[in-house]
Amino acid sequence: MKLSRTKPLLLLLPSALFLLLPFYGLFAAVYQSLHKNGSFTLEHYQKLLESDRFLTSVIFSLKNALIATLLSLIIGILLTRFFYKYLEKYTPRLIVWLPMLFPHFVWGYMVILLLSESGLISQLLQTGGWLNDNRSLPVLTRDPFGIGIILTYVWKEVPFVVLMLLPVYASIKPEYYDLVRTLGGGLWRTFTSVEWPFILPVLIETFLIIFSFTVSAYEVPALLGTTFPEMVSVLSYDWFYGSSWEDRPLAFAAMITLSLSILLMTWAGYAWMNKKRWKALRGRF
Repeated sequence: MKLSRTKPLLLLLPSALFLLLPFYGLFAAVYQSLHKNGSFTLEHYQKLLESDRFLTSVIFSLKNALIATLLSLIIGILLTRFFYKYLEKYTPRLIVWLPMLFPHFVWGYMVILLLSESGLISQLLQTGGWLNDNRSLPVLTRDPFGIGIILTYVWKEVPFVVLMLLPVYASIKPEYYDLVRTLGGGLWRTFTSVEWPFILPVLIETFLIIFSFTVSAYEVPALLGTTFPEMVSVLSYDWFYGSSWEDRPLAFAAMITLSLSILLMTWAGYAWMNKKRWKALRGRF
């Protein structure tokens, strides 16, 4: 009898240990960022706030993540809004979701192969006589503005936005559209009155997911970024694996600061969304 009760717990033990490993790394990072020579200190966080390199990296990361996330949401909304009836079919939906099958660094290499100065598009333009040489092509990869990083994430995350929005659009009743059209509403009024209340909670969740992943990801910024400015993840990697051991606590402090910022943003987003849902349930908009 006792064995039958404890057997499910024993079966869950390997997965529980696997889930606890990230928390151990998190606690170790917090400890390393708050201690120096065995004593508690905030010196590493103070150095971060005084570091021009870190502050520039934060601004660069937030800008790239925000632009990539907003563009992904806008393009995903437009695709789903105007083509969701076609996307209900298997083949078009499979084509749209195909990029989700490949990792982000694969699409990073695709951007390099297509848009770099010696890439496929540059060679085609030179062959057609529209470019004299590859130096005439704007720098779109490994550029100081993060264009290649943004393009990669937009290319990769738009299918995810469609994946999140497609069930919502499929659940909207056609009678709602007929009612707005009967009252003389146009395309914009239909979107704001019928579709927006349904897709807004999903958009907030999708925004938080994409933004949190983009602002903290490493492989695409390392592949398509420059040495300066650089994303926070790349800077933390350089500090951790650099030649100076004194920079390792800075790497921990940078990632802890980023993680806490993402956690706070997520909490604020879900709190605002739950507040809107509570008002909607009570009939107050």
